[in-house]
Amino acid sequence: DWLTARAGVRSPDQLELTEAELKKEITRTLTAKNPHIPRDIVRYNFKERAYKIVDDMDHTAIHFTLNGYLVPKDSDEGRRQSIKSSSEAGRFTEDAPVEASAETTGEAEVKDGEPTGDAEGRGEVEAEGAETAEEAAAAEAEEPPPPKVPEKKLANQFNFIERGTATYHNALREKGYQTDPAPYQTFSANVNQWYIYDAYMEELERMEKAKEKEKAKPPAVKKEDKKTGRKLSYVEPQHGDSLSKVAKAAKIAERMVNLNTFDDIAQDFKYFEDASDEFRGQEGTLLPLWKFQYEKTKKLAVTAISWNPKYKDLFAVGYGSYDFMKQGNGMLLLYTLKNPSFPEYSFSSESGVMCLDFHSDHPYLLAVGFYDGNVAIYNLKKPASQPSYKSSAKSGKHTEPVWQVKWQKDDMDSNPNFFSVSSDGRIVSWTLVKNELVHMDVIKLSGDGTTIQGPEGLQLQTLGSGTSFDFHKKIDYLFLVGTEEGKIYKCSKNYSSQFLDVFDAHHMAVDSISWNPFHLKVFISCSSDWTVKIWDHTIKTPMFVYDLGTAVGDVAWSSYSSTVFAAVTIDGQAHVFDLNVNKLEPLCTQLVVTRKKNKTTHIQFNPSYPIIIVGDELGLITCLKLSPNLRKMPK
Repeated sequence: DWLTARAGVRSPDQLELTEAELKKEITRTLTAKNPHIPRDIVRYNFKERAYKIVDDMDHTAIHFTLNGYLVPKDSDEGRRQSIKSSSEAGRFTEDAPVEASAETTGEAEVKDGEPTGDAEGRGEVEAEGAETAEEAAAAEAEEPPPPKVPEKKLANQFNFIERGTATYHNALREKGYQTDPAPYQTFSANVNQWYIYDAYMEELERMEKAKEKEKAKPPAVKKEDKKTGRKLSYVEPQHGDSLSKVAKAAKIAERMVNLNTFDDIAQDFKYFEDASDEFRGQEGTLLPLWKFQYEKTKKLAVTAISWNPKYKDLFAVGYGSYDFMKQGNGMLLLYTLKNPSFPEYSFSSESGVMCLDFHSDHPYLLAVGFYDGNVAIYNLKKPASQPSYKSSAKSGKHTEPVWQVKWQKDDMDSNPNFFSVSSDGRIVSWTLVKNELVHMDVIKLSGDGTTIQGPEGLQLQTLGSGTSFDFHKKIDYLFLVGTEEGKIYKCSKNYSSQFLDVFDAHHMAVDSISWNPFHLKVFISCSSDWTVKIWDHTIKTPMFVYDLGTAVGDVAWSSYSSTVFAAVTIDGQAHVFDLNVNKLEPLCTQLVVTRKKNKTTHIQFNPSYPIIIVGDELGLITCLKLSPNLRKMPK
């Protein structure tokens, strides 16, 4: 029967499905929520005085319960049951020999009742019983009582800690030193009267020579030069042996006093962020911080600004005059943000300083261009009042003012070199070879093809007047030159007779030109024709043109974003643009100088901190902090 196939029993109300419906997979999702729980139970909330629906219902469904009968041994019930079970076991062991003796007696009685051998049977039984009792007594006497096993206390598994510690013994060390004996030398001499006389005579001769040198020096009186009418003064150099000992301590004390004096400005520089930018939309502001001014430069204009590439708080400022009729002395000052009251270094010059630039690899070398056409190199490591190297008429100086200088990479012999541009149309490369400045003309700017009538009918070709230039950040040989005629020339170091391209950029002189530090094709230019233009050097027309309503003095790209730049105009305002936010208008236009008839001349971004410095025609340097809307990083 068990080999026969079993027929399935179906319920009368079971559905009959086809083979395809049977093979179809039906997904059933099991959740932890109970679908039969009521969802509309409300309870009165005394705090809110209203009926609230109860959300946190218990979804637990009990499918199986089993009551256990286990009792802990340590409980009263467990002890009671253990005592009971032990007593029942003892009673069972006592009843067993009684029953055995009863059975033996019964057997003896049966044998007694038998008709034959009743006396012998009883005697045999009694004898066997006596032998068994003796053997049991002897066994009990031989076996020693079992030793008592001490109760082992079990450790609590839930609250038990076993610890073992060992102290560490430090190893002993021995040290020994052996010093060399101090060097000694044996000296002996005989002193006579003539030895003492000769020593005194040498000392008298030395003192007389020193007096003669002091008489030979000219007195510190003012003289008047007959040719120029200038008053020249000779200042006797002072030996600062006594001052040099306390110079470092005095500088530290001075900086501490300045930090205490300008503590609120230092706190703003470090921590203050303008929270009102959230309500201005895209616009931003400039927060004035320190102002740098020196007593001797109040009548000189700021003609150049440059940040030091290594020390982010140090910057150099050149002072001169843009007025052709008011030319005089110039000054070169180096300020630090740690001491706004007095410059760290100061150098005076006979001609006005027009431009300057720090060397990127040697931050102590500073190239300077002057109004009289000379260029010079100052070495900040040497405390000299005059430049370490300076050009002259013999070494090929410019015949017009030098408007810009730029350091370049060292040549093949590792000699530092820089370039200069001047109104005489020459772009000159200066190389420092064996403590001497050697010049080489790179290119001469030709005019727009016009010629002038010279003496005896000669046709003289006019030269272009360079006002600014900048080298490409990646391509070493490529550079741009701006001229007084408003044109921009794209030049190469490899071609000295022709230009790569010419841009008809502005209607007046190009005051500043600069490559974008991030985008390799883009550069910016500004001019006195009121405009700032952004160019792609592969396209002849500008991409962006901004009319600022007055002559633009300077323009500079930011160091943190490729789309942010700032410009200053001669009406004393600073304009900050961000092309990523607004391509049409500046995000900030703010008045930087307060006095009338004062013009802002130059602007520069700090390479690390969110600040800019602005110079004006009265020798004042203003430091301003950019608000968060003006220094948004691009995506």
